Amino acid sequence: MTYRGADRGVFVWLRLVFAGLMLTALAACSNSFDANVTRFQAQLPPPQGQSFAIVADDANLAGGIEFGQYARLVAAKLTALGYSEAPGPDAAQLIVRFKYGVDNGHSYTTSDGFYGDPFWGPWQGMGFYGYGGWGGWGGWGGFGDPWFGPDFGPDIETTMLYTSDISLKIDDRASGRRLFEGKAQAVSDSNHLNYLVPNLINAMFTHFPGNSGETVRISIPPEHKPGH
Repeated sequence: MTYRGADRGVFVWLRLVFAGLMLTALAACSNSFDANVTRFQAQLPPPQGQSFAIVADDANLAGGIEFGQYARLVAAKLTALGYSEAPGPDAAQLIVRFKYGVDNGHSYTTSDGFYGDPFWGPWQGMGFYGYGGWGGWGGWGGFGDPWFGPDFGPDIETTMLYTSDISLKIDDRASGRRLFEGKAQAVSDSNHLNYLVPNLINAMFTHFPGNSGETVRISIPPEHKPGH
């Protein structure tokens, strides 16, 4: 397909507008990451001082100092809602099962900062303008460009993205009935649990307990890194 005269001018303008929109969206994403929070509840009683105890829902976390630190954050959230912390599981009306983790990460190719996955979905691998069949339009190919020259193209970089999550379950100790379960998950360029877990806990308790079966997206502040 060949573009000439006014048609080519319009097409170049559309390309630049599209690039500007993508860069604006990227700038917004770089300031935070989003946590998807899904919560289910079945007759979770409104907080009226019911006692609770937090236990590890993963044997590998049980008894750890790090787990204790994050468990205290969960306890503070529940206490603020109107529940009361029991001295131990045997004295609690509610058993709160909590766990957290982050994976080993996956490398993603970026073009001028555009993530192919998981944020941009079908744009994966497009470079700047060279996705899929677009490469045949005017002979661009993503890196070469007949109007801006061969140097007008994206800088290709590889970055690591990590998936982190927390899980929270609340059981009635006397009956063993499950009253609540929720999961908060996020994808970011950080694998630091001391940054991720507190933010995911905040996301979990935003408008807690939420609507049963609903997934909401909570924006989490970016990690402060040296030099940024």
